[in-house]
Amino acid sequence: MNLAESAAMVRTLEERSWQKAKDIGDADLVIVNTCSVRQTAEQRVFGRLDLLNALKRKAVTGRGSIGGRPFKVLVAGCMASRLGEKLKADFVMGTIEKANFPRILEKVEKEGLDNPTPHSLSVDEMASAFAFSPLHYEEGAVRSFVPIMHGCDSFCAYCIVPYTRGREVSRPPSDILAEIRALSAKDVREITLLGQNINAYQWNGISFNELLEMIAQEIEGMEGGIHWVRFLSSHPKNFSKKTVEVMTRHRCFCRHLHLCVQHGSDRMLTAMNRRYTSAQYLALVDQIHTALPDVTLSTDILIGFPGETEADFEETLDLMRQVRFLYAYTYHFNPREGTAAFSLPDRVPDEVKLRRLSAIIALQKNITTELLNARIGGRVTVLVEGLSKKNTDELICRTEWDEMVVIPGDSSRIGEFVEARLEALNGNTFRGKELKE
Repeated sequence: MNLAESAAMVRTLEERSWQKAKDIGDADLVIVNTCSVRQTAEQRVFGRLDLLNALKRKAVTGRGSIGGRPFKVLVAGCMASRLGEKLKADFVMGTIEKANFPRILEKVEKEGLDNPTPHSLSVDEMASAFAFSPLHYEEGAVRSFVPIMHGCDSFCAYCIVPYTRGREVSRPPSDILAEIRALSAKDVREITLLGQNINAYQWNGISFNELLEMIAQEIEGMEGGIHWVRFLSSHPKNFSKKTVEVMTRHRCFCRHLHLCVQHGSDRMLTAMNRRYTSAQYLALVDQIHTALPDVTLSTDILIGFPGETEADFEETLDLMRQVRFLYAYTYHFNPREGTAAFSLPDRVPDEVKLRRLSAIIALQKNITTELLNARIGGRVTVLVEGLSKKNTDELICRTEWDEMVVIPGDSSRIGEFVEARLEALNGNTFRGKELKE
């Protein structure tokens, strides 16, 4: 979501004739778009702001490598929502205040950069209702994000998102379809629908599944353009069999789902306020595999939640062995101030959290390697996304199962769908050969 919102800000800047600076020394405005999900992410932002403010002081006094050129700093995103004016920046713009962005730019444009005094918008200039950007396209990209909803009403005990992004707000279907048509006209080949709890989408009686049907029909009626559709993040408590039915009917939906489980212990799931059991999750996985036998699954796993025992941990390992995720985002609990879990007792010691997390990562690595090795020799369709950073004679591609493949080729092939054979595995990336018939 941050990537999508950053792309939308870039579009607004370019529409107002701003240009990307080569480095901070050339900048009039530096934007830091932030995330609050992990404490480590916030710590990096504080470090970045300290650096920026030191450079600003040198610019004002005419010292330093940036040649005395002043600039303004805007902090956007979830940290801006959570900490507001506590952040050391000229402008602070929370996630529900994105409509203020053009006003901030106008203020910088009109007032110039010579005034070193930090300031923000006045109350009567502020917009306090969330607004979706019309387009989240990054110039030249063959894949693009399309936010369809914002915020979350789930209030999982460990999660800061409902407090930084607010309650669920769904986007009108007409606006979503308009963005999809605009992306298709720009030769985007794949879109990912975004929402903090995407299955909870609801607009004037139109459900997520009905929206998927509308999107599929729109794409199938196009000539060229978008071929593949993905969506995330899915919450098991809201995931319906009707979603699988829509995916089965329409081949534009990629055969990969990110289905966050978080834990394998019912006791921990209850403490986390996830509102499903491990048995219910496994039944959902069976339902998905029955309808879509070739689907791959990925997930999030949270280890070390307060009160977690060795038995709870072993149940998580067991669930992973049963589901066999293609990959998993794994992390250990770190308390986020403002969440229900922040003051919970029975904290798991750091050394125990790290040991358990290492075991989770090792198990997932083995499962991923086994699943990918079983695919060697197979024939797949891949979308060419770009040139390899390691070798400009090779192309980075992706399968609909969210597997990465490298094949020989040049930049003229970017955006094409290519038939390839998977010939070898290097880490988690396949080496492939294009099949020319």
